Amino acid sequence: MTILDPADVRTATEKQAAPLGAGQTAASEKHTATGLVRGSSPRPPASNSFLDGFFQITKRGSTLAREFRGGIVTFFTMAYIVILNPLILGGFSAQNAPTDVAGGWLSAAQVGAVTGLTAGVMTVLFGLIANLPFGLAAGLGINSFLAVAVIHEVTWPEAMGLVVINGILIVLFGATGARTAIFKAVPKELKAAITVGIGLFIAFIGFVDSGFVRATKGGPPVQLGTDGSITSIPTLVFIVGLLVMGILVARKIQGGLLIGIVATTVLAAVVEAVMHIGPGSAANPGGWHLNTPVLSGQLVSAPDFSLVGHFDLFGSFSRIGGLAATMLVFTLVFTNFFDAMGTMTGLAKSAGVAYKDGTFPKLKSAFIVEGLGAVAGGATSGSSNTVYIDSAAGIGEGARTGLASVVTGLLFLGSMFLTPLTSVVPLEVAASALVVVGAMMMAQIREIKFSKFSVALPAFLTIVTMPLTYSIANGIGVGFISWAVIHAASGKGKKVHPLMWVVTVGFLIYFARGPISALMGA
Repeated sequence: MTILDPADVRTATEKQAAPLGAGQTAASEKHTATGLVRGSSPRPPASNSFLDGFFQITKRGSTLAREFRGGIVTFFTMAYIVILNPLILGGFSAQNAPTDVAGGWLSAAQVGAVTGLTAGVMTVLFGLIANLPFGLAAGLGINSFLAVAVIHEVTWPEAMGLVVINGILIVLFGATGARTAIFKAVPKELKAAITVGIGLFIAFIGFVDSGFVRATKGGPPVQLGTDGSITSIPTLVFIVGLLVMGILVARKIQGGLLIGIVATTVLAAVVEAVMHIGPGSAANPGGWHLNTPVLSGQLVSAPDFSLVGHFDLFGSFSRIGGLAATMLVFTLVFTNFFDAMGTMTGLAKSAGVAYKDGTFPKLKSAFIVEGLGAVAGGATSGSSNTVYIDSAAGIGEGARTGLASVVTGLLFLGSMFLTPLTSVVPLEVAASALVVVGAMMMAQIREIKFSKFSVALPAFLTIVTMPLTYSIANGIGVGFISWAVIHAASGKGKKVHPLMWVVTVGFLIYFARGPISALMGA
């Protein structure tokens, strides 16, 4: 995706020039189905440093400064998970925590510690092995699914055991090449639609997190602000941050997103110091979402790793039976598998490292490490760790290699000890960055031939389903099913890869998992 690529890396079929993002320079690499083809335009000077050679920084048209900047930006756009994950999975007592079927609960402090630990270790590992600028952390879809649905049937250790099994299966899919084969079977138009859908999705997340878009009590599902007006000071800070970051990126200022995040955080801190807005709540709907930009209390605290290894691998099969437990694993695998696949597709295109067929370097390694993130997340009781779409913010800042991931991972490890500093950046500021990056990712829509309705409708459904259902996996599923059915019904069934049909059947089961589970329980 050229709009985010500082080297202006383009696919072999792209003919027109595209605007460059923050800190970008012109270069001449083009992707082919087998690799990068060198052109004649100037490239960054070669470097003999170990980091440059190991991570191929110069080869990908990047610099050490961009990688470090990108890693820092990715961390700040993902850092909310260190605060949010404990709020979803745990609490400070049984009264304010999700309790399992046996009345057990997880300590918020302990969940926070393992959230930073697992995200840090897996992101560093991903950077070193896969050499891609993607950050990993506890997936919001799966942790919410565990807290809302799964623990009403099993205990927390048993639920985390299911997450570990889910991760083992995903690792096996990656190691055997099954995941790669499915990835390659997806038509390039759908891959482009997935990227666009993710862009729209993360922009919508930013609008919702900032309070710019809110749910209504009646009438339309969403509305602008409160009753159609912007009445919240934090939302105004979001708008200022959005404009500042947008201007910096438009003017191609190096470090534009990072400068915007820091500047808007300072503004938020000043506003809070003067106006004492406080955290948002039912009594204070105009407060800050999640993080209040105030540095208070002790700066350093020792993490508690008591939850590491606190899982029961097969306990749920004994408690609820093999079929019901298998259905839960199926749901976890499908969500994990396709959320990550779609996210990595979009991020690889954004980083300009995707080949013409939509694959990218070290694809198999990336799938295996991402699967290990699910295993590690279950083993530490922090929930399945997966690739984050928020990594697009760091890519927008110029990150192109795994060095950025190493930087992000080390900052996550540091966040275990510096939780007060992590929580200074309010969600409204991170939301500004997400909207800017979402706008950048929309550029991939030019690869979709909307003049062919058999392509246009599945692509459209993929794009709009992601934000409207708040799920990447749902968008991919709807796209797969509609693509296969429409092409078969219009006499183009031979163009549908056999694996597409296999996955389509799987998605049909996935979408009907509720009634299927009810029938099995009857």
